[in-house]
Amino acid sequence: MSIAPFRKGSNVWVEDKDSAWIPAQVVHFLNNNQIQLLTSSGNKVLSSPQKLHLRDPDADLGGVDDMTKLTYLNEPGVLYNLERRYALDNIYTYTGSILIAVNPFTRLPHLYNAHMMEQYKGAPFGELSPHVFAVADVAYRAMMCEKRSQSILVSGESGAGKTETTKLIMQYLAYMGGRASGDDRSVEQQVLESNPLLEAFGNARTVRNDNSRSFLYEERHFKKDSVIKFLSDVHDVKCDYDIFLDERDIQRDARVYMYLYVPIISLLVLNAFLFSCSRFGKFVEIQFDMNGRISGAAIRTYLLERSRVVQITDPERNYHCFYQLCASGENSERYKLEDPTQFHYLNQSKTYELEGVSNADEYIKTRRAMTIVGISDTEQEAIFRTLAGILHLGNVEFSPGKEHDSSKIKDQKSSCHLQMVAELFMCDVNLLLSSLCTRSIQTREGTIVKALDCHAAIASRDALAKTVYSRLFDWLVEKINKSVGQDPTSRVQIGLLDIYGFECFKHNSFEQFCINFANEKLQQHFNEHVFKMEQEEYNKEEINWSYIEFVDNQDVLDLIEKKPIGIIALLDEACMFPKSTNETFANKLFQNFPSHPRLERAKFSQTDFGLSHYAGKVTYQTEYFLDKNRDYVVVEHCNVLSSSKCPLIAVLFPSISEETSRSSYKFSSVSSRFKQQLQALMETLNCTEPHYVRCIKPNSVNRPHIFENQSILHQLRCGGVLEAIRISLAGYPTRRTYAEFADRFGIIMPDAMDGSVDEKTITLKILQKLKLDNFQLGKTKVFLRAGQIGVLDARRTEVLESAARLVQGRLKTYIARRDFKSTRAAALSVQAYCRGCLGRRMFTEKKETVAAVSLQTYIRGWLAKNSYLQQYRSAIIVQSCIRGFFARQKFMLDKKHRAAMLIQAQWRMFKVQSAFRQHHKSVIAVQCLWRRKIAKQLFKKLKQEANEAGALRMAKSKLEKQLDDISLRFELEKRLRMSNDETKTAEIRKLHRILEAVSIELKEAKSENLKQHKVNEVLQSNLEVLVKEKDELEKCIVNVEEFKRENNILKSSLENMEKKNLGLEAELSRAQKENDHSIQKLHEVEQKCEQLQQNLKSMEEKMSNLENENLVLRQKALSLTPKSNRPGFIKPFSDMYSSALSLPYMEKKSIYETPTPAKHTPASQGLSESRLSKLTANQENNVFLSKCIKDNMGFQDGKPVAACIIYKCLLNWNAFDSERTTIFDQIIEGINAALKAGVENDVLPYWLSNASALLCILQRSLRSNSFLSAASNRSAGLTGRFSQGLKTPLKYIGFEDGISHVEARYPAILFKQQLTASVEKIFGLIRDNLKKEISPLLTSCIQAPKTIRSGKSSRSPGGVSQQQSINQWDSIIRFLDSLMNCLRKNHVSTFILPNIAHALTVRQIYRISTMYWDDKYGTQSVSNEVVAQMREMLNKDNQNLATNSFLLDDDLSIPFSTDDISKAIPAVDPMDVKPPAFTSEFPVAKFLLENSK
Repeated sequence: MSIAPFRKGSNVWVEDKDSAWIPAQVVHFLNNNQIQLLTSSGNKVLSSPQKLHLRDPDADLGGVDDMTKLTYLNEPGVLYNLERRYALDNIYTYTGSILIAVNPFTRLPHLYNAHMMEQYKGAPFGELSPHVFAVADVAYRAMMCEKRSQSILVSGESGAGKTETTKLIMQYLAYMGGRASGDDRSVEQQVLESNPLLEAFGNARTVRNDNSRSFLYEERHFKKDSVIKFLSDVHDVKCDYDIFLDERDIQRDARVYMYLYVPIISLLVLNAFLFSCSRFGKFVEIQFDMNGRISGAAIRTYLLERSRVVQITDPERNYHCFYQLCASGENSERYKLEDPTQFHYLNQSKTYELEGVSNADEYIKTRRAMTIVGISDTEQEAIFRTLAGILHLGNVEFSPGKEHDSSKIKDQKSSCHLQMVAELFMCDVNLLLSSLCTRSIQTREGTIVKALDCHAAIASRDALAKTVYSRLFDWLVEKINKSVGQDPTSRVQIGLLDIYGFECFKHNSFEQFCINFANEKLQQHFNEHVFKMEQEEYNKEEINWSYIEFVDNQDVLDLIEKKPIGIIALLDEACMFPKSTNETFANKLFQNFPSHPRLERAKFSQTDFGLSHYAGKVTYQTEYFLDKNRDYVVVEHCNVLSSSKCPLIAVLFPSISEETSRSSYKFSSVSSRFKQQLQALMETLNCTEPHYVRCIKPNSVNRPHIFENQSILHQLRCGGVLEAIRISLAGYPTRRTYAEFADRFGIIMPDAMDGSVDEKTITLKILQKLKLDNFQLGKTKVFLRAGQIGVLDARRTEVLESAARLVQGRLKTYIARRDFKSTRAAALSVQAYCRGCLGRRMFTEKKETVAAVSLQTYIRGWLAKNSYLQQYRSAIIVQSCIRGFFARQKFMLDKKHRAAMLIQAQWRMFKVQSAFRQHHKSVIAVQCLWRRKIAKQLFKKLKQEANEAGALRMAKSKLEKQLDDISLRFELEKRLRMSNDETKTAEIRKLHRILEAVSIELKEAKSENLKQHKVNEVLQSNLEVLVKEKDELEKCIVNVEEFKRENNILKSSLENMEKKNLGLEAELSRAQKENDHSIQKLHEVEQKCEQLQQNLKSMEEKMSNLENENLVLRQKALSLTPKSNRPGFIKPFSDMYSSALSLPYMEKKSIYETPTPAKHTPASQGLSESRLSKLTANQENNVFLSKCIKDNMGFQDGKPVAACIIYKCLLNWNAFDSERTTIFDQIIEGINAALKAGVENDVLPYWLSNASALLCILQRSLRSNSFLSAASNRSAGLTGRFSQGLKTPLKYIGFEDGISHVEARYPAILFKQQLTASVEKIFGLIRDNLKKEISPLLTSCIQAPKTIRSGKSSRSPGGVSQQQSINQWDSIIRFLDSLMNCLRKNHVSTFILPNIAHALTVRQIYRISTMYWDDKYGTQSVSNEVVAQMREMLNKDNQNLATNSFLLDDDLSIPFSTDDISKAIPAVDPMDVKPPAFTSEFPVAKFLLENSK
């Protein structure tokens, strides 16, 4: 650059060694083409014009949001624009369509909330401040409008915030096109949930970034450390607060520091994983449907750094998952994992822990992430087994074997590690050792086994470790993709590329070569895009432009990837030869490219080479190039691991075909595979519309508000930002809208700013006046060549300087006159102030004297009054204490007198009551004995009368009486309801009257309110007349306020009256509704009455039919023998039951049913032909029920299966509605047969549970007809109590316990009574068995001889009998335990269990207590007082006892009723029970299978 653009006082940028560029000002021009400059720091320096760049002095302090708006688009201008915006937390800046994001190293929550996303939704690009949401919105809108896939390329070096930027983009895309309703998680959430897993297996500490999610700084100071300790104790946050501390701030005010920085620290610690760097590239492809909704996603990874598994350098670390596994606790002990220092793959570096990071906590997060992405616990265990196997594999060492070029396990320690590897991989240890130490080669003659030396064995070991880890990582990525879900039908997607940035270290190896190769590819794509955007801008403004040349990096790409002599091709060729070394590779490289401009040989090394990339020169060390490029798949390794018993290992290593297994090695090049992946990525990007985000790391210490110029300048070069600026400089770098140009440079030509011409004409006149050429006028902007804006600024500065001199003269005159006026006004003010001060001082002294006198008067009066009040209170307290003492004494005497009288009365009442109770018990006992005697006589009489012919007529008469009772009840009910209706109508009339009275009061209140309003108007007119009179006005105002209050009271009362009116209307409507409801119920009752009359007629017809059949049956019975006159199935039934149970059964059987079922009597004797055909049709039903009764069907969820199946069958076959049926008899006979056939200890509890459950179901579901209550008084036992429950049939109408009620005929009710008798019988049998087992043992215990109690003879022969009695008690306990276990196993109700056991009487307890002797203390087992009390009770009870037996009483009564059982046993829903397996064999039971489905 020449000196022409510069003048004295020009603002320029000059290069600096530390700050890259610093601002300066031109001071002097020297003869030797040098310029003397004065820097901002005050130093004078010399520089040539070519090294200077113009600086805009009027630039906005906050910077510009788009670099293209800079007045001077150059390198320092870009750098310092970013710095100014970064200082204000404006971390985003545009460069055209490119977004530059500077990592703030702090949380900025206001930039990423839902409100911010709503602001950028649909906003035009560039209208709002730069933001990553704007780039995401542009990509989304372009995808939806153009139906074309988009891609967002996020690049930058480690720690620049690429991963966090990617997360924000996914967050915005999820906001714009979230999944459809019903999805639990968004794609953004699912991808982020997999981040901890990918970070654990793909991230590691490097020289540039440790990936530790914390900050590593140690600045020490006493005061600072105390503040840090305080913050750590209060907030319990594990973070190094030194990054925020400033010693001057702490010394100034420590409290302000704490309140200011603690919230920031908390946010940073919670989100410290912002600084995440991966050792692999990641491309997230978010798929959308045609409606713009997210339909799927996929993650692709590139170039995992496999060599890091087996080789690391200090101070780097291996992948995080290994350290997490060592700190996992139980897993580390299970897999014999010790400290990381004990493993070869981890102890190559001395860095094991990261400050502020807990490996154990990270392990828990990794396990949680695995669970979230759908990896089962078994697969997780297999993953960590594989990682542990890799660590143990690294500790396997080899030593030379006996043969030449052979190897073996070095020592016992290595052998133990190898054994552990085989256990973890679940493979054969010998095959694993053979695959490490030998190689097999397939030839035509056969297989040749070649031994490997120590170095080859170690290489084989490392190759196995790398292969296992890389395949495990690929498997995890595939698992994550399955968890996220992909949409194969999606046609548009947005790809997010989060890939490693350009790397240039002190030592650069194969990984840096591949990474920089990928960045070269992306940079070429970036340059093409930027050049295309420039051309689009020119075409949009319709200006004339010529082709712009820019430096292309295609020559570097050809040097790296071109075949057949590119660097990658030469590297693959060298890897295929076993004896190739890094020297041969380097020599061949320099031989093929002796004079390539981008390639050069290192100065102090024969094997290193340097490449000139777009971001600068990088020197690569080829020491490990060949080893890291080789990716041999050893067939022996695959064969060993494919036979593993671990499912995960077997999946990672599928079996290899025979053609593949002929060669022991399967060569694969890492660079070639990476080249193919990169080519596929570029093809994907070329098919999409790209958008660029360049992430910048502002400093190397990861602190906020620190801006390192040199580092950022290097990143701008590496990111291609300066290359984009250079492309812009090649064309028209300066672009201004006509309004901006006229506003800035209009002062150069003020004549043209009169408003007569437009802004474009003004711009043209200004440029023509300055005689500038080679500019272009577009539609909305003016385009200037580089340097032309400097000429315009110089001319503008001259105009401003001349104007400034004129303004300065005017200003100085104004300032001098203003100072004179202000001095004169100040003198007058001082004088007035002094006189005022003297006057106020005199007034204050007089005022203080008067106040002192007044204050003394009040104090003396207060002291005198206070002393008088104190004496007065003391006198009152003394008097009250004396009076209270006398009153309390009198009260205590009265209280004692009343207590004595109350005790005497209670004692006399107790004596009288005890005598009355004794007499009452005696009378009741005599009455019970007499009533029992009369009942037995009556029972015998009724039993005789039951066999006579008049029993049927008696039943008929009872039914007629019951019908009369029902009709009387109905009439009473009808009369009651009519009376209720009359009372309700009377109440309604009364409410109408009240409502009319209230309405009248309401009208009166309204009229009073109107009158009051008129009075208010009169008062207001009076107030207007009497305004001038002050006293009268005040009185009127008071009156008006009172009237207003009264008016408000009237208004409130009016509102209350209206509310009451509404309430009365609501009550009136409610009463009308109740009246309608009662009328409707009355109609229903009339309908039921008609139905009952019809039922009565049908009953009479049935009774006549039954009488005719009864006559026929009697005639047939007379022809038979007396033995055959009784039905065959009744005899065993009556033998098993007591007489009280058999009587009602026989009566009802003879009245309502056929004499005998077809199973026991010949068809010719008891059945007609129609009856025989009906029984034949129901034979299958009987067979199925008998199968259900014979087989032990068990229980389902505590529900008896047999009872539920029987009930469902009876309900489905309509057995409860049948007038005549034998199916109930079949069930009872089957139950009796099952009780006889089986073992009683097992069968009785089983059928007690089933019968009681079936009885409860019938009790809850059946409702009887009204004529069946006649048998309520025929049994005094359980059957009688059951029938009493049928006296009120209306009780069972409706639903109870969720089971629908069924109208039951007489056979069903009879079956219910028979089932009740069966329950009673089973209960009695169980209790009889219990008594049969316990009675002999209890007899031997109670009647055992007493032990001789003489002195201390505790070892007398009587001890033997005592020991026997103890054994007998143990036998009783064991029997009871077995019985209770059997009952619980059969789910017998806990309500029945306590009633089975017998209770001991006082007589038996007295006998047992007086039998035994306590040998230890020489006393009886029970105290003498207790024995005496029991003796008195026995003497009293001896008068009432019928027997003096000490054994169990023969009490045959049942201690509970059917209602008690139904209330105690929980409701059983038979529909939930699944049918048994044999149901499908019976066609009649197929409905059970359909219901279960």
